[in-house]
Amino acid sequence: MADALLQVDGLRCGYGEAVVLSDVSFTIPEGRSLALLGRNGTGKTTLLDTLVGVTRRHAGTIALNGREISRLPVYERAGAANWQGLGWVPQERNIFKSLTVHENLTAVARPGAWTPKRVYELFPRLAERQRNLGQQLSGGEQQMLAFGRALVLNPKLLLLDEPLEGLAPIIVEELLRAIRRVAREEGLSSIVVEQHPHMVLGVTDDAIVLDRGGIAYRATSEALIADPTPLDTWLGVAQH
Repeated sequence: MADALLQVDGLRCGYGEAVVLSDVSFTIPEGRSLALLGRNGTGKTTLLDTLVGVTRRHAGTIALNGREISRLPVYERAGAANWQGLGWVPQERNIFKSLTVHENLTAVARPGAWTPKRVYELFPRLAERQRNLGQQLSGGEQQMLAFGRALVLNPKLLLLDEPLEGLAPIIVEELLRAIRRVAREEGLSSIVVEQHPHMVLGVTDDAIVLDRGGIAYRATSEALIADPTPLDTWLGVAQH
């Protein structure tokens, strides 16, 4: 597929000898966003971790922006030299808690459209707290910072692993607005892992449901909003 930004073919991966996902293949075209759905334990995080390079890949290939990255170390998958790679927001957030908000952003920033200034415009809460240490932030603010830190890498593909989990509704709304702006309005290709499909289908273009170690269902997000029956089939929850 000529316009494929991410091409995953026959991926078999897991932790050590334990295989979690088998024969997973999918494509993300340039400028489109994907909701990665599934029950707990179906391999959503494993898939993102494998794209980033922190799990064991038993078979298959991963190509990003025309470059095979399966054998690259983690730091090179984030981008090297003039090559734009992956921006990753893990569940653990992994911000530098002993650095200020501004230091967290400037320490990893790379040339491109996303700068610390633009992150502050996206998340005014961070602008107000840019001199605060990471450890002084609330959970929601830490999530915003982790999101912003991924953006200033100026990646080709943004990976968000359950970015809304455990956050207050007002913070969830702020983050959803940010995801919508980044993915829909600015066209940054993204994968968003989420257990609650009704939260992310409105801000993504396509959706994949994982089950029993593979892709059980795929559709456009719009189609699943119009007819949520498959969500009840595979996830046990209908759209609300």
